[in-house]
Amino acid sequence: MVSTLTPQRITLLFAILLLGVSLFIYGRQQWGDLDRADRLALLLSVTDPRPLDARTKAAPCVMNGSLPDHACTPGAVFVHATVDAICAPGYSRSVRNVPQKVHEQAFYEYGLSYAQPYGSFEVDHLVPLELGGNNDIANLFPEAADPQPGFHEKDLVENYLHEEVCAGRVGLAVAQDRIANDWLSIYENLSPDDIRRLKAEFSGWAN
Repeated sequence: MVSTLTPQRITLLFAILLLGVSLFIYGRQQWGDLDRADRLALLLSVTDPRPLDARTKAAPCVMNGSLPDHACTPGAVFVHATVDAICAPGYSRSVRNVPQKVHEQAFYEYGLSYAQPYGSFEVDHLVPLELGGNNDIANLFPEAADPQPGFHEKDLVENYLHEEVCAGRVGLAVAQDRIANDWLSIYENLSPDDIRRLKAEFSGWAN
């Protein structure tokens, strides 16, 4: 039976819509009132991180600003990776294994020729090895240095989250979820002091 939109129902639907918009605006205002440290804590306070999505597309893949195409690059992890394992010195080096063919495939899927000028791109692990990411194509994408934030800035997020996980302040699954789905939000809420410290500690970071 087809439901009739009476004036009363239209008024009710409008009131519900108005309430939803008001709550959205209120939430944005509350978020804006938080300082960076509080916003960062909120971003990392997930109690039930969702599993990473499956890869559903091979090409053509399209970058979303500084974020990869989620259908092509949802992220992927080693199921055996534990906090003890990833926090052990030399772990990332021990599991890094991206064949040249896969390296090139990451460029081609995003419509880029191989190779690009030195230093302009890197084939990046969306979930980095140091957070349990694996070497599958679902976890790889060609990330540009410019425009910023690019792969240099993401390196800072990777190192920050690795520190937090190894210090027991953030769960490994939470860190994997956050960096796979929106690493930019983490970067944008790092304080200038955090960024300076991370750059100093990880001197391989290029200005």
